[in-house]
Amino acid sequence: MTPAQTAMLETLAGMLGPKGIVTAREDIAPWETDWRRRFHGHAPALLAPATTAEVAAVVAAAVRHRVPLVPQGGNSSMVGGATPPADGSALILSLRRMNRIRRMDAAAGLVVAEAGVILADLHDAALAAGRRFPLTLGAKGNATVGGLVSTNAGGTQVLRFGSMRGLVAGLEVVLADGQVHDGLAALKKDNRGYDLTQLLVGAEGTLGIVTAATLRLVPLPAGRTTAWAATADPQAALALLRRFQAATEALESFEILPRESLAAVLAHVPGSRAPLAGDHRWQLLIEHTDDRGTALMEQVLADALADGLVADATIAASEAQAADFWRLRESISDSERALGPASQHDLSVPVEAMPRFMVEAAAACEARFPGTHASGFGHLGDGNVHFHVRAAPGTDPAHWYAEDVPVVTRFVDDLVIAAGGSIAAEHGIGQMKLGELERLSSPARLAALRAVKGAFDPLGILNPGKLVALAPAAPGQ
Repeated sequence: MTPAQTAMLETLAGMLGPKGIVTAREDIAPWETDWRRRFHGHAPALLAPATTAEVAAVVAAAVRHRVPLVPQGGNSSMVGGATPPADGSALILSLRRMNRIRRMDAAAGLVVAEAGVILADLHDAALAAGRRFPLTLGAKGNATVGGLVSTNAGGTQVLRFGSMRGLVAGLEVVLADGQVHDGLAALKKDNRGYDLTQLLVGAEGTLGIVTAATLRLVPLPAGRTTAWAATADPQAALALLRRFQAATEALESFEILPRESLAAVLAHVPGSRAPLAGDHRWQLLIEHTDDRGTALMEQVLADALADGLVADATIAASEAQAADFWRLRESISDSERALGPASQHDLSVPVEAMPRFMVEAAAACEARFPGTHASGFGHLGDGNVHFHVRAAPGTDPAHWYAEDVPVVTRFVDDLVIAAGGSIAAEHGIGQMKLGELERLSSPARLAALRAVKGAFDPLGILNPGKLVALAPAAPGQ
């Protein structure tokens, strides 16, 4: 621990109390590695404030002593966005103790939740109030509100409700100088200049520390109808998507996954089974909340079967069966990780280009890197592909990640840019994609990003080494 860090902790000891400062190595170690176990850092201490005032005190002390902070929620980042630097220069600022739902206004369709509220708990609280928070993802059991806001999280319902950016009505944020920006009021009109709320959404903790958010809720649907279908190729899947969109405005999810992704889940998750008999190259998970329920789903699928867009389909007969379908989809990432080392990409392309990209990019990667296997799954309705290039059997993982993955990544990212897409669809930049963002962004974009970072955080205190490449703050004396 540096002298500056020691002095900072001494300053905060009386404010945070024994639960607010953690220095035991066994308690800090689990939070120094990212979810994918790709990035490993070191933090001499973990700070766990319980109130906004305490967060403000932590940031003010960090500024005074020139000690960088790495904000962290559920530590479920897929790009190393919440992992501290390896040199021990930064302290972890955990928001997990800030886990209160401050206000639930079901009539207005709004909830004010602190940064440490876990997504699954937010779902339960909204349900108890007769409302729904319409964003979900596989990590709902540990992802927190602060992290979801800071990464502009997406998930499986973006098709209808949009990403986190569209669900945030206001924010409370501790800025990089320790001042608190109270923007929780859910104003329909506010023309006081730059929209700070939207600027801070997706900033990955580099501009301020989100301590609470006002979030939009939606009414509970009368019911949901969930189906699993098989199709010959992604282009047929897109045609089916357009049919559903023409039939209803209540289409919430349209997921596509290849045969091998389902096979990985079936092999990895005990008790799981394929929804359809037979061997199908592409599988679809479709869900709507239209009042016509099963009748609508049956009609669209029947027409698609007759026209050859769909080879087979089944509609969930109960909520339990629908949950089983979703468990298969949400288990893909864990299951594919068990298959061995892979270069994993969260990318987006225009929806109309996604079918062609999924097929042609996979073929291009396998041709360029013999022995590898490439495939993608994801949210066809919003153009988000989770694209993986798996190493050839017998490849040494250390060599793969150190030598091969950077080359594969550049190749895949060039394909994405050529398709008019983005190298970061919903996981953010973190530290994993920092170099590629710089390589592929225009000078104008990079200059704007750095100017915003420099204006908000001139000392480089907040989440150094993530999203925007600025020199870290010099350690205090």
